[in-house]
Amino acid sequence: MKVDRSCFPDTQDKTPSITVHLTRVGVTGVKKLLKIERIGKRPIVLIPTFDAFVDLPSTKRGIHMSRNPEAISEVLEEVVEESTVEIESLCAEIVDRLLTKHKYAKRAEVSMKSDFIIMKESPVTRHKTQEMTNIMADAIGYRNGEDVVIRKMIGAEVVGMTVCPCAQESTRESAKQDLLKFLDEETTNKVLSTVSFASHNQRGRGMIMMEVPQHQLIRGEDLIRIIEDSMSSPVCELLKRTDENAVVIKAHQNPMFVEDCVRNMVQKIIKRYSHLPNDTLVTVRQVNEESIHRHNAFAEKVAMLGELKKELLNGDDQN
Repeated sequence: MKVDRSCFPDTQDKTPSITVHLTRVGVTGVKKLLKIERIGKRPIVLIPTFDAFVDLPSTKRGIHMSRNPEAISEVLEEVVEESTVEIESLCAEIVDRLLTKHKYAKRAEVSMKSDFIIMKESPVTRHKTQEMTNIMADAIGYRNGEDVVIRKMIGAEVVGMTVCPCAQESTRESAKQDLLKFLDEETTNKVLSTVSFASHNQRGRGMIMMEVPQHQLIRGEDLIRIIEDSMSSPVCELLKRTDENAVVIKAHQNPMFVEDCVRNMVQKIIKRYSHLPNDTLVTVRQVNEESIHRHNAFAEKVAMLGELKKELLNGDDQN
């Protein structure tokens, strides 16, 4: 027997006993398969995880929860037919669909995160290796009268290696004092300038999130490269002995505090994206997982692109 679903009560539309507006209501952890075709290149296959929210007025008890994963599925089905798609634009399409489905909502937000594999070569033996990174995208939409204003962001998170400058300076000074016991100062200084000194290492996790202005393109691969180049050394899944030696030597010749990594990323972002509008929002973060402490080190910078340009320019003037 066919069930007339129109007769089911719409419990979500009832007035709640406690009339409080809720900022975000929705679903988290929605996994989907996404295949992005690329002209002249192999397609990218992702298994992204989506979070999708709308706000809820104080007069409604709940949202129609199924509409959120429904909006994600509808948009993903449509982009299958396209040759190229940016993941931040994908999130923006879902936001627009959410506001269409939830007429009462004034705001919608969608975030996406996925593993993303890049191909690299080990530094000496040139063995090809698949490296795992993360790419992210966010979109937030607001109603502005009859229109919808949507802001998009794209980001990446990459694992690298850092070497503590402070501990390295300590071991260098200890070595200097030991060398001076049987070498003259000139020879000691030559030795110190030639060899690398021990320090404790960290597994660094760098992250960049950047707003994507209208009619502009920011490639996730470019953000990944900026993050990698801002630490003491990139890391590789496959390393032979000569590769290991090269990575360790490079890292110890390029020691970095967690603060240095963030400042390096900021400088590279300004150089690469100086053409973007000054009100482009930028978030840069570094977390170093300590090897000799139980805690981790953290640094972050959140600012508009114009503010970062001004800050760096003033710093150059002072120098």
